[in-house]
Amino acid sequence: MAAKVDSSKCAGCETCVGTCPVSAISMKDGVAEVNEADCVSCGACAGECPCEAITVE
Repeated sequence: MAAKVDSSKCAGCETCVGTCPVSAISMKDGVAEVNEADCVSCGACAGECPCEAITVE
């Protein structure tokens, strides 16, 4: 399973973009977006998100 972003919680800070070790996260219209094909479900982004907008299921 890939990381999921709750767009209603995402503040667009881009912390997750720099945290992702496989560059699977980008910004779209000011909100983080996960490329599910590239995501390795490591949870690094969820651990660093100050808004708790990312979950890994």
